[in-house]
This record gives sequence, structure tokens and C-alpha cells, in this order.
Amino acid sequence: MNLLITGANRGIGLELARQLSQRGDRVIAVCRAPSDALEALDLRIESGIDVTDRGSLEELAGRLAGVELNGLINNAGVLRASDFDALEDQLDDYRLQYEVNALAPLRVTRALRDRLAEGARVVIITSRMGSIADNGSGGHYGYRMSKAAVNMAGVSLAHELKPRGVAVGLLHPGYVKTDMTGNTGHVGPDEAAAGLIRRFDELSLATTGSFRHANGDSLDW
Repeated sequence: MNLLITGANRGIGLELARQLSQRGDRVIAVCRAPSDALEALDLRIESGIDVTDRGSLEELAGRLAGVELNGLINNAGVLRASDFDALEDQLDDYRLQYEVNALAPLRVTRALRDRLAEGARVVIITSRMGSIADNGSGGHYGYRMSKAAVNMAGVSLAHELKPRGVAVGLLHPGYVKTDMTGNTGHVGPDEAAAGLIRRFDELSLATTGSFRHANGDSLDW
């Protein structure tokens, strides 16, 4: 299969690229700048791509002319601290999280929709922190809001792409030890990626638009 992953230069994206390429998939790793770890892998790297920039996404689509994608994993994400008392001073961080976490998966998918094969799978790496029902602690305003927004976008995208036979999945990787979390998570990127890949493989039109944990559990909206 031809699979494209955004944010593939580190963390979960890097591990997804590693495991998928090792099992024999043809991986296209998209990032702004490749890491040494990514360049050490035997896969195609498309660097210099900013998922929040229209021109960059049009360039990516052009680079992929003639490529048929069987899977698109929208993994690029960003987390910034939020303090209610400092709200006015942090609005740029709120906007950045919305641009990267909520709008970018929609924009990337639209830019590459003509590259998606019939029966392809589109995954958005989201977070249970975007669940309204599961919010038992508050805080993290910008991140929670951006993930709640992308969950809604993913469900609408599932309706949009279903006539083409393309399934859309919203997947929570767990609390993962990455640079984004200050390496304070419960699971490593390797375990999280392995679970995400199992959920990717299971995704079908029967489950399109679903919100699931990497361990297989269904999550509340």
C-alpha cells in the first residue's frame, strides 16, 4: 500500500513511518524538516511542507502526481500551554493549535483527495482531550478546543468521502511519551504506533466516522 503520514519526522509519526515501512508498505513521510532518525529509514521523504500553508499543500499534491494513496494519516499536531488568566496573551498559541490540529487535517485531505484510491483510509490522530463527555479536569483550553473541532471535522469528512468508498477514522494514541508531552506519557511511541496501525487496518466503511482509542476502545464524544 502507498501510505502518507504528516508530521513524520519525530514522535508518533516517526514510529508509524518506521513500523509501516518495515512491514512492507510504501510510506511517504511528510514534514517541514526531516530528522536524522527519519532519514535513516528506507522510505520516501517529502520535506519542506507546512500543513498550514495553501501553497505548500498545493506543492505536495504536485509532487505526488501519478501516485495513488491507499492511506492518509493526518498526524501533525502541536500542544501549547493554556492559562485562563493569561488568555489574551496566549491567543496566538490558541490559533496555532487550531490551524495545525483542527484545520490542517481537513486541508491536507482536501489537497490530496484526488490522490486517494477507491477504498482508501483516512485517519486523523486526535485526542480524547477533545472529548466533551470525558473532560473531567478542565484546562488545556486551546488544545482541547482544537481536538474537539477536528473530531467534528472528521465526522463530516466521513460523510463527504463515503460515496467514494473512503473510510475516515478518528484515533486517540493514548498518553504517549514524546517531546510534545515532555516524555511524561504512559506508553512509548512504539506501542502507541502499533495500536494505531491495528486500528488503521480495521477501519472500514462500516466504522467510518468513529472515535477510538489505539487500544480498540470506543471513546465518548
